[in-house]
Amino acid sequence: MAETAVGRFTTGSPMRHVMVMTATGSVGLIAVFAVDLLNLFYISLLGERELAAAVGFAGTVLFLQSSLCIGLSIGAGALVARAIGGGRRAEAERLAGSSLILTALVAALVGLLTLPLLGPAMELLGARGATKELAVGYLTILSPTLPLLGLGMGCSAMLRAQGDARRAMTVTLYAALFSAALNPVLIFGLRLDLTGAAVTVVLSRCLLAAVGWHGVARVHRLLAAPGWTGLVKDARTLAGIAGPAVLTNLATPVAGVYVTTSMARFGDAAVAGAAIVDRMVPVAFGTIFALTGAVGPILAQNLGAGRLDRVRATLLASLALIVVWVLAVWLGLFLARDWVVIAFSAEGVSADLVRLFCTAVAGGFLFVGFLFVGNAAFNNLGFPLLATGFNWGRATLGTMPFVAAGGWLGGAPGVLIGQAAGSVLFGIAAVWVAFRVTGRLGHKQLGRTGGGPAPEAVVVPADVPLSDKAAAALTVQINRP
Repeated sequence: MAETAVGRFTTGSPMRHVMVMTATGSVGLIAVFAVDLLNLFYISLLGERELAAAVGFAGTVLFLQSSLCIGLSIGAGALVARAIGGGRRAEAERLAGSSLILTALVAALVGLLTLPLLGPAMELLGARGATKELAVGYLTILSPTLPLLGLGMGCSAMLRAQGDARRAMTVTLYAALFSAALNPVLIFGLRLDLTGAAVTVVLSRCLLAAVGWHGVARVHRLLAAPGWTGLVKDARTLAGIAGPAVLTNLATPVAGVYVTTSMARFGDAAVAGAAIVDRMVPVAFGTIFALTGAVGPILAQNLGAGRLDRVRATLLASLALIVVWVLAVWLGLFLARDWVVIAFSAEGVSADLVRLFCTAVAGGFLFVGFLFVGNAAFNNLGFPLLATGFNWGRATLGTMPFVAAGGWLGGAPGVLIGQAAGSVLFGIAAVWVAFRVTGRLGHKQLGRTGGGPAPEAVVVPADVPLSDKAAAALTVQINRP
């Protein structure tokens, strides 16, 4: 078959590939986040501030857990896409099987270890009384099912690596539609309140994993049993890229923990307002989140095929899409700011935070998008520690001082402004370094071929530990594969 010899992203317009993969990824991803936002809307209709605040506190832990799964899926998708781009189908199938096994094991371990820590974690975040108990109960139901989330995300990444954007979309879309239909039944019909929302999430995770497994194993037959030797070998290979990718993704929720604790000082109303904003962000800017996953396989396949010119073109197309999308969404939020406040029955500080986000803070996601594209390039071009360095830099130097100063000067609104302000420097720097890395790879390719163009000359073997190619978090070191 042609697709086993040449990845579909190594030919055709890079802009078209970016737009198609992002559009299909956005549908499923935004659907998931829209259901999450809808759930919060349902909870707000119950009229209990503690319920909305509990969702906000629990969301911080869920973000940490999902970031682990996202990091593992990034690593798995990059390895499988590179093998497909290099025409190594059997290797891709083995890597896919190993990655899903390892993802399930790691997610199960983390999900179970989280359970005894939930009470202290909620107290650390600032949850008290009934709010704390509600958040702990919600998370106690969800944490043991983390392997299902990991498998669903992993399968979706495999489908994107294969180039099947439509089926990767349906993995998340079906789960989201299922949740949208079941949630009002459990929350209002059976009067289960927050417990009903948790049960819906568990069932949707089951569907997520089942649909993803069907696409990978049955439709594309992209899974092969790795055997014990293969599993151990692939674990080392996966750790080289998934390890830094996990650390990269954990930086954002860790920063979120600091923001939540800072916001908790201003009361449950501030936390509830921040929870509304946190759930608006992925719905409004889901295209940016989707682009991060969508552009990875395109970069990885072209790296595997030695097409550095197409890697640069993909980066430029991604940045152009981000600029257009953020400006359009920002305008829409500004015009709809009062409607959003009314829809969520926000009052006082909660309403102030929602209006502030729609009016000013949303524009900062232009630079968050730049950072995401840079990190996608680093993770898929063999420099995952650069992504780790940039994300942790933003989560610490780019968040904590700004949030602390903002909270001191402007209260809860100042916390929101400070969180956005630190993204500017790191977003611009990440894009600049991404193009520098691509340029260095291009020069290395020309050097190997005596200065002439040789698009098939550089093929990076998938079993090369990618972490060996990054000497430090913010330095570029290209080693011979």
